[in-house]
Amino acid sequence: MALDEKILQLRQEKLKQIEALGQPAYPSAFHFTHTIPQILDGFGAQSAEELDAARTEVRVAGRVMAIRLMGKAGFAHLQQEGRRLQIYVKKDAVGEKGFELYRLLDLGDHVGVRGYLFRTRTGELTVHVEELTFLVKDLLPLPEKWHGLTDVELRYRQRYLDLIMNPEVREVFLKRSRLVQEARRYLDERGFIEVETPMMQPIAGGAVAKPFVTHHNALDMDLYLRIAPELYLKRLVTGGLDRVYEINRNFRNEGLGWRWNPEFTMLEAYQAYTDFRGIMELTEGLIESAARVVNGSAKARFGDHEIDFDRSQWRRFSMREAIAQYWPEAAGPKPQTGDFSSAEAVAALVRRFNAVHPHMAYDPAEPPGKTIANLFEAVAEEHLYQPTTIYEFPAVVSPLSKNKPDEPDWVERFEIFAGGMEIANGFSELNDPEEQRRRFEQQLRERERGDEEAHQMDEDYIRALSFGLPPTGGVGIGIDRLAMLLTNSPTIRDVILFPLLRPERGPAEEEETAAESSRSA
Repeated sequence: MALDEKILQLRQEKLKQIEALGQPAYPSAFHFTHTIPQILDGFGAQSAEELDAARTEVRVAGRVMAIRLMGKAGFAHLQQEGRRLQIYVKKDAVGEKGFELYRLLDLGDHVGVRGYLFRTRTGELTVHVEELTFLVKDLLPLPEKWHGLTDVELRYRQRYLDLIMNPEVREVFLKRSRLVQEARRYLDERGFIEVETPMMQPIAGGAVAKPFVTHHNALDMDLYLRIAPELYLKRLVTGGLDRVYEINRNFRNEGLGWRWNPEFTMLEAYQAYTDFRGIMELTEGLIESAARVVNGSAKARFGDHEIDFDRSQWRRFSMREAIAQYWPEAAGPKPQTGDFSSAEAVAALVRRFNAVHPHMAYDPAEPPGKTIANLFEAVAEEHLYQPTTIYEFPAVVSPLSKNKPDEPDWVERFEIFAGGMEIANGFSELNDPEEQRRRFEQQLRERERGDEEAHQMDEDYIRALSFGLPPTGGVGIGIDRLAMLLTNSPTIRDVILFPLLRPERGPAEEEETAAESSRSA
């Protein structure tokens, strides 16, 4: 019999003994007067004399995280909301049955106590228990306290244990919650309204990505989990909702990585009568404000870097300027404007770069604008640790952005980078229905060439534009990636409570893998 099975049987037997004492195995509620944080914050500064004089009565509940028995008395630590409070249980105070209940407790059990506050001889704030109430038994053992829960994959699979054993994990998700709250506050104060758009869509639109497909039985039609809410939000702006936003779950059928998860959270916002520069100002201000609220400062530690989100420190480059800025000396002279003007000139840049950094994939059949975007990722993106706004993108990789008036092959689009990754993407929204149709047709040609992520045709969206979408600026902000930066989390899985993982392998599969490894050795 495995150790966990033995412990399970022992604890089930203890649960029967607790019921025999008159305590329900699974009571419905415990009526408390204080939480553990309230007691620690409200009485933590009071002296022993002050506590004795006031004799403050409390009713409080929590999970047993430490317990020790000393004859006819004992101590335990209860944990609630990531904080711990000591309790003192004496047989003379709680009675025969109460003390027998204390003896039957295990680490991980939940109990409620009634008593008064005092300080022990060592000065620790403690509840002198007069009544002990059983709430629920932990039937499986918690991880050993000195090592905690350190197996990374187990932490993600059993996030409940991760939160119990690692207080710093709780703080990450509290900060993430404050980030979302501040984003809402920032936009609400500027006249935006929060809306909801469909998660299941007949056409996967609003981004360049491969969707998940599902099927609606009653309608007998395939639907797509949304890759972005963009086209629906812009329909609302057409309908007269001038400032809208949605904090939304998106789903993209892509690989896993330190900054990618197939299910992720975006904030998308759209504002009528502004352009990409107006929405750029809004976005930079929102990110700075979120950093200050979450961390109490515009600065955040991310790995070996201190990132300063104070807007006075932000840099701005056009995409072409960024390529030139970070162009390696060994690859020859920095690119000039003319080096981006034709397919031949762009191909020459790729050859120069790959001669010293041979890691950029290149397909001569691709449009030059797509190659320029790939070149930017290879040359510049890894250097963008401090907050940097990159603007003006090739039209071919921006099917929903408005063209630059003086350079029709380029669009009024920006992306914000920090920590070496993109955290926001915005642009002047394309509102010319005929140009939008041409862009969709260009994307269809990319699909015919084998690009599964290229945008599909959306006739209803073109019809909506034909009713008149006003000049509009829009942006999408990656909540997960921004949370990574503000909590010093090296991977996106650290800021998603339940990230997608491969199926857990059973014992038979583990044994088969071990045997295969042995044969290979």
